[in-house]
Amino acid sequence: MLFAIIFYACALAAALAFTALYYTHMFQLESYQPAQFCHWLKCMPLQKTAAGVLPALIAALVLFGFCRHTAAYLIGGVLMLVCVYVFRPFKAKKPLVFTARVLRLLGCYAVLSILLCTVFGVLRLPGLTPVVLIASPLLLLLANAVNRPMENAVRNHYIREAKQIIAARRPNLIVIGITGSYGKTSTKYFLAKLLSQKYNVLMTPASYNTTMGVVKVIREMLKPSHEVFICEMGARRAGEIKEICDIVLPTHGIITSIGPQHLETFGSIENIISTKFELADAVGDSGFVLLNGDNRYIYERRYSKKYHYYGMENPAVDYFAENVSSSVDGTSFVLHLPQGASLQLNARLIGKHNVLNIIAASAMASMLGVEPRDIVRAVKMLEPVPHRLQMVDGGDVVIIDDAFNSNPVGAKSALEALSGFDGLRVLVTPGMVELGESQNILNRDFGAHAAEVCNYIYIVGKVNYNSIYEGAASTGFDVGTRVIGVDTPEQAIAAVRALNTDRRKYVLLENDLPDNFR
Repeated sequence: MLFAIIFYACALAAALAFTALYYTHMFQLESYQPAQFCHWLKCMPLQKTAAGVLPALIAALVLFGFCRHTAAYLIGGVLMLVCVYVFRPFKAKKPLVFTARVLRLLGCYAVLSILLCTVFGVLRLPGLTPVVLIASPLLLLLANAVNRPMENAVRNHYIREAKQIIAARRPNLIVIGITGSYGKTSTKYFLAKLLSQKYNVLMTPASYNTTMGVVKVIREMLKPSHEVFICEMGARRAGEIKEICDIVLPTHGIITSIGPQHLETFGSIENIISTKFELADAVGDSGFVLLNGDNRYIYERRYSKKYHYYGMENPAVDYFAENVSSSVDGTSFVLHLPQGASLQLNARLIGKHNVLNIIAASAMASMLGVEPRDIVRAVKMLEPVPHRLQMVDGGDVVIIDDAFNSNPVGAKSALEALSGFDGLRVLVTPGMVELGESQNILNRDFGAHAAEVCNYIYIVGKVNYNSIYEGAASTGFDVGTRVIGVDTPEQAIAAVRALNTDRRKYVLLENDLPDNFR
C-alpha cells in the first residue's frame, strides 16, 4: 500500500510540474495578461482539454470510491503519467523563457499545489488531489495574483533604471521608434544597416518589442558609444506604445502600416489606429515622423507638420518610388526625394512589400544625413530578414521562408513573389490568426489568391483549414487532389519532395502559428 501511495504521489508531482510548465509557457505567450490567458483557455482545442482533464477526472473518481485499495493508487498513478505525456514539452517556435518572473511564478504555484495536496491528504480526501491538476490554469492565475505586488515593484524598478539611462544619454542619443501592424521588424533591420554607414547604431534585437523587452535592451545593451537607438514597438492593446515611448523618449518615428493584426485584443481598427499614433504623439515638434502614405488608415490622419509620407502607390507623398521591378533575383526602383533628387536603388530582396520597408529606411537615413551614395551601397548589401521571405536552397526544393509573416498584405505580396518563379509552386500555410471577425473571410480570400498562383496548397492544422479550402474551391481549383491537410510544415515539405516532376520546386512557407494556437 505504501509503495502504491508513493508511486501515486510522485506521478502526481510530475503531472503538476509538466502542466505548470505548459500553462506558464502559454501565459508567457499571452504577455502575462490574465484576460488573454482566459480567452486562450476558452479557445483551447477540445482534444487537448479532454486529454488533460479526463485522466485526472477518472483518477479522482477511482480514489474517491476505492481509496482504501492499493489498486486505486496504482491506477491513479498511471493516469497521472498519462497527464505527464499529454503535457510533455514540445518543440516550440518560441520556447518558454525562464526569466526571474517565471521562476517566481512557478515557485508560488508549487507552494500552492503542495499546500492543497497536503490539506487533502490530512483530511483523508485523496480523491481531491487530481482536482488540483485539473485546476492548474486557475492555480497559475492565483499564483500570478499573489505575486502581482512584487512583480509590479520589480517592473517599476527596472523601468526607472531604463528611464535614468535614457535621460543621461538624452542630449546626444537619437532614438527612432518604429511601429506598425506589419513591416516594423524588416524596416528596423534595414534602417540599422543604412544608418550604420554614418552612426554607431543599436537596435532592439529579434522580437524585443514589448515594454519589458525594450527595458532589458536599454539596461543591458545600450552603451555610451551608441549614437542611434532604433526601438521596435509592438502592442496588443491601447496604451502599450505610449508606455514604451514614455521610457525611450523617441526623437523620430516610423509607422509602417495599420491593419487588422491583433484585432481580437484591440477590439476595433480605431483602437489600433490610436495606439500606433501614440508614437507620433510622443515625437516632439523638432523631430519628424515617417508615415506609410499608401495605407489609408495612416494617410487619413494628415494634421501635423512633423509628418512626412512615403509610398509607391500614392504619388502625393514626400518619398515616392516608381519603376518598381521585382523578380526572383531581387527588386529595383527609383526613389524620388523631396528636394527633387532621386536614387536608383537595387536590393537582393524579393517581394514588393519589401520596397515600402526599404523606402522608409532610406527616407529616414536621408533625413538623418546619410549620403545618397552610402544609401545606394547599403541597400545593395541588404540581406533578407530571417523568416521574412528568406530564400533557402534545399537542393531539389527551394524554400521561401516567410514563417514570421501573418498579415493579409504580406501574404498577398509573398504570393506575388512566388508567382515570379518558373517551376512547381507550392504554398504551405496554417493561414492567419488574430484577425477578429474578419479572420474567416481574409483567409478565404487568401485561399482564392493562392489558387491563382500555386500548383499545390498544403494547409497546416485545422485552425483555418475550412476557410482556405473554400477560398481555393471558389476559383475552380482542383481541391480534391491539390489541397492537402497536414499536421506540420515538415510533413508538407516531405510530401513536396516526393512529388514526381521535372520542374524545380518552390515552396512558400507562409506564416507559422504561435505555439498558443497549436
